[in-house]
Amino acid sequence: MSGDSGSFHLLDERIQRFLWAERWESLRDVQERAIPFIIRGDQDVVVSAATAAGKTEAAFLPALTHLLEACNQRLIIYVSPLKALINDQFGRLDRLCEQLDVPVWPWHGDISGSVKSKFLKQHHGVLLITPESLEALLCNRGTSISAIFEHASFFIVDELHAFIGSERGKQLQSLMHRVEQSIGRRVPRIGLSATLGDMSLAGSFLRPGGAPTQVNSAYEGSAELKVLVKGYEEPLAIDTNQPREDDEEQPEPLSPAHVAEHLFKTLRGSNNLVFPNSRRQVEQYTHLLSKKCEEVHVPNEFWPHHGSLSKEIRAETEAALKQKEVPANAICTNTLELGIDIGAVKSVAQIGPPPSVASLRQRLGRSGRRKGESAILRAYCIEDALGPHSTVLDNLRLGTLQTVAMISLLVDRWFEPPRTQGVHLSTLIQQILSAIAQRGGASAQELYALFCKADGPFYGLSTQEFVELLRHLGLKELLMQDSSGALLHGRLGEKFVNHYSFYAAFSTDEEFRLITGGRTLGTLPVDQMLQVSQRILFAGKTWLVEDIDEEQKTIYVVQAKGGIPPLFSGGSGRIHTKVRTRMRELLKSSQHLPYLDETAHRFVTEARKCYTHSNLASEFCIDQGRAVYLLTWLGDSANEAIACLLSRRGFLSVPSGPGVEVQKGQGSTRDMLDALADIALDDTPPLELLLADVKNLGREKWDWALPDSLLRKAYVSLYLDIDEGMDWIRQHH
Repeated sequence: MSGDSGSFHLLDERIQRFLWAERWESLRDVQERAIPFIIRGDQDVVVSAATAAGKTEAAFLPALTHLLEACNQRLIIYVSPLKALINDQFGRLDRLCEQLDVPVWPWHGDISGSVKSKFLKQHHGVLLITPESLEALLCNRGTSISAIFEHASFFIVDELHAFIGSERGKQLQSLMHRVEQSIGRRVPRIGLSATLGDMSLAGSFLRPGGAPTQVNSAYEGSAELKVLVKGYEEPLAIDTNQPREDDEEQPEPLSPAHVAEHLFKTLRGSNNLVFPNSRRQVEQYTHLLSKKCEEVHVPNEFWPHHGSLSKEIRAETEAALKQKEVPANAICTNTLELGIDIGAVKSVAQIGPPPSVASLRQRLGRSGRRKGESAILRAYCIEDALGPHSTVLDNLRLGTLQTVAMISLLVDRWFEPPRTQGVHLSTLIQQILSAIAQRGGASAQELYALFCKADGPFYGLSTQEFVELLRHLGLKELLMQDSSGALLHGRLGEKFVNHYSFYAAFSTDEEFRLITGGRTLGTLPVDQMLQVSQRILFAGKTWLVEDIDEEQKTIYVVQAKGGIPPLFSGGSGRIHTKVRTRMRELLKSSQHLPYLDETAHRFVTEARKCYTHSNLASEFCIDQGRAVYLLTWLGDSANEAIACLLSRRGFLSVPSGPGVEVQKGQGSTRDMLDALADIALDDTPPLELLLADVKNLGREKWDWALPDSLLRKAYVSLYLDIDEGMDWIRQHH
């Protein structure tokens, strides 16, 4: 260990001896920077650094030193989004902590009751826990919570970015706040993340209203990034603009097999990660690649990994990646973005545009971790061949353009800022029910003070709105009030809280069923608003929405007769305005992009020609016959706001890619433009008018129990950027 390390000498001597025995040559940059702040144990700290830069040790080494100074009578609470991460950390910490005589307590659904009982008797050392297990602890050990957490010294929140902007993140904020309220003091919070676009926003998430110290390590990733973007053109096997008979089979696309062929040739013999954009595609590519192994009589090297698979199958994939004897490739969703220890991989493959730049960075952080190795990214873009019915949007090659834009932003080291503005009132309902379980009842004033006062996780909700929520929960039989005025669980509230599924603030991913004429077409993830009469793309056909049953998660459709296929085809992540702006900059530019193969280069060239010939530098209104497309180049939240504003004026409008698709109906393009001019002059309408005809506002687990006014408020906070949408309308009129 280098003798000039100031931070090393701050650590407990027993930890120093352990690091010497482990032959650490030096502390990593992030550790040198973070240790002096954390070791004092008196402040919140956000630590951001590249994947595998040593963030975990940056937190635990000083936190354990602080614990040892108190003769191991303090408690470190490590919160992880994944059970697998807890198991990993237990393996990494156990050897060190055994030498320090510090107990380590993993706590999640797979841990035995005997281990949990021992912790409850001792409640010191290191507790490794998920938010759901912490929720269960508060619910079920209400009277003991202050004793259990009496000596809490730190909350360490791993993979902080995975919590920000989600129900689970709001739940975690609330749980940490409730623990602090129970013990009557603040507990320093340490947030660890590899992907943070805005450190100050991350800090305000870690402690609402606070200002944590920020430790942002110098970039320690590979000095070199190698990128290849390959394009594949899907032949025009059918004319998707013509109506087809229901029993007519959709030809199987040819491009996935070609992509799989290239993956097979380039990945075999080494460990790699392949990220398609859906669980369905994970299964498809795993099948194609495993089948290829069979055909050439070699052992299978391709393994699936996504959230719907059993933990045993996921564990098999993780084990295959960790072992060194046989090469293994994981075909996976974002389940392998987080810090599960699977060792270094040679390269990362991305099929289709990634969900975000931050996600792409997180994925790529797995590659190039060995000294002297480059990080390698292969991106695969599939576009339909152009034909006589191809539209301006088809010619813009939007999938390829988005992929290239995200790679460009990655190289510039820009990442989406954390989305911290969501009020997540669904989670407030869960937390109210949980707090009542913990306390055996509570008054409305106590609950409002706990959750909604200045330092509370739901600060900003007025007393009037809170009373409205409580009354509505009473109507829904989630709450009742006894003669003393105390709020208790109602008939349904008791039932929900006593079921194990209550502890999760989020609902499991549910897809909408598509039904036509009594026949189920399949399921479709939906992450934007739905309206009757809009068109959606599914299984290569265009469908018209006839009815939406939100309770049954069902969309009733009929096949659309003619018209341009819509861009909307289900959930693919919400895109930031910065990405769309970069896409437009690429179209304006003539810059050569050396990492594109011949086909991908042709796609970009075709898109640039279309942009120039269609005069899209100044034109934003594209007439598509029955519909008008407003090319805004804004993010999804602003486009959805514009769609809502136009729908209120009588124009069926849906956000669609880099713009908004507007059905003409009985009007004309001029009528629609006049409506935009009127919107530009008006004040922003109240939410009850803006969202009057919109379906599918209930996205989160408890949204069904919100009164309409608060449901609209919650939805807008998460999914609409009305100010950005209004700014665009006013700039163009």
